[in-house]
Amino acid sequence: MRKSLKKKLSNSLSLETLDEVFSSFDLIGDIAIIKAPSNSNAAVLVAKQIMVIHKGVNSVFLQTSPVHGDHRIRKLTLLAGKNKTVATYKEAGCLFAVDIEKCYFSPRLSYERLHIACQVLPNETVINMFAGVGCFSIITAKKIPNTKVYSIDINPTAYKFMKENILVNKVFGKVVPLLGDAKDVVETQLQGVADRVLMPLPEKALEYLPVAISALKKEGGWIHYYDFQHATTEEDPRKKTEKKVAEKLTSLGIHYTFAHGRVIRSTGPYWYQTALDIRVNGCPSNLNNTNSFR
Repeated sequence: MRKSLKKKLSNSLSLETLDEVFSSFDLIGDIAIIKAPSNSNAAVLVAKQIMVIHKGVNSVFLQTSPVHGDHRIRKLTLLAGKNKTVATYKEAGCLFAVDIEKCYFSPRLSYERLHIACQVLPNETVINMFAGVGCFSIITAKKIPNTKVYSIDINPTAYKFMKENILVNKVFGKVVPLLGDAKDVVETQLQGVADRVLMPLPEKALEYLPVAISALKKEGGWIHYYDFQHATTEEDPRKKTEKKVAEKLTSLGIHYTFAHGRVIRSTGPYWYQTALDIRVNGCPSNLNNTNSFR
């Protein structure tokens, strides 16, 4: 679809504008979201052409703000089609309902969600600290036998959709939805219970890392850590993320191994989303008191 769209618009829009569109175009169910171009006439032209080429798209929105705030929401402006923001998205044999205006969701993390699910072992206990509508949690629970996933989010709307998605995908009891700030939930309910902890919120991952470690069992476990990293063409964003996390873990007295690191995607000029799979080799007895890490 992207190639057809680019070809159709090549006589109407500049190459610079077209490149801007295709670096930020997302399709979530029957809704398309673009971040560019900033020229309103060009944006409407792109939106209408998307609906002509892709018959399954019923709405096209322009994203007019970055994702922001504790609830991770963004501002959207309707460009073409129906003024509705709830979509049903299919991934890895699962169905997810999501309100794209009131919940955070990115189809660009589909590889990551499957990557994490494939690392989880049967009978493990997993904590997802920033679950959104439950995609990481539900895909893991569907694919891995006898897994328990505690799925936390602070956004009440995302929590509502998460509960619906748990029922639709028949993982009730395997995925436990929890509403609240991940720090508070872990400290009051989930100390020392997890084999692995997911941290798919780059903005807060470093701040919440001590809490994530405190959620692991005494013998240790896995932390799946996500970050946004600035790096020039001479720098390796993965290595820079490793350095930052290593300094934090060392200051906490944690024994660890970076098992796998990767650059997931570019998020802007010289900015990247990165991920680390961290093996924590045992947790000190004072980890339950996460205040000692501040």
